[in-house]
Amino acid sequence: MSLQKNQNQNTNRGIYLLPNLLTTAGLFSGFYAIIASINGAFEPATIAIFVAMIFDGLDGRVARITNTQSAFGAEYDSMADIVSFGVAPALLAFSWALSSLGKLGWLAAFIYVACAALRLARFNVQTSTADKRYFQGLASPAAAALVAATVWAGVDFNIDGHEYNIVMAILMALSGLLMVSNFRYSSFKSIEWKGKVSFIMILAVVLIFVFVAAQPAQVLFAVFLGYALSGPITTFKVEKEIKLEHVIGDDSDADFDDK
Repeated sequence: MSLQKNQNQNTNRGIYLLPNLLTTAGLFSGFYAIIASINGAFEPATIAIFVAMIFDGLDGRVARITNTQSAFGAEYDSMADIVSFGVAPALLAFSWALSSLGKLGWLAAFIYVACAALRLARFNVQTSTADKRYFQGLASPAAAALVAATVWAGVDFNIDGHEYNIVMAILMALSGLLMVSNFRYSSFKSIEWKGKVSFIMILAVVLIFVFVAAQPAQVLFAVFLGYALSGPITTFKVEKEIKLEHVIGDDSDADFDDK
């Protein structure tokens, strides 16, 4: 009996390689974005954040498909996310635009990082009870994508970020507040990916890829700005009387109608 117990303990001591390898790749991308931002290589830094998003989307799905989910993997993923989608976008924005604001600049960046950490902590404790169709608050990868796409578009148009430092500070603060808000955002998990679609739908997907490839910075900025605005817009459309708990507060206070 004790031998079997020891064997089970030895089995539990290991960690699954594939999903954690993908998480590590995402962490590396986020760390690279930090280094690139410090060195003033803003476009590679923004691309690295989007690469981190791809790995972040893959690790959880691979873990579920291969039945290699674990508590260690979930915690490791959160630690990697705070680097890739919290610290990296904040430092990117600070290096590109906010540093000229002095104390106000790094405080705006810190608000974003703190909200990203709070968003990830809230997500972890609500995993078992949350509605899988929606995210409560703007997901940290989407917020990071909005910041990164803004910088990328600015670099693409040869804009000096320090000339728009106030605008960037407001964007950082609003992105952070949206992450800890009660606004509901579609998780796209209710989409039936295995179902059949029309030929027109496939053609539309091809055209989307063409647009992204032609003008990636502008298209990604428009997409993630629209997604960031979709939460408040949906809430104001659904709720006849907006209350404070619909915007921010404990998740138990936010009682949205599903009309």
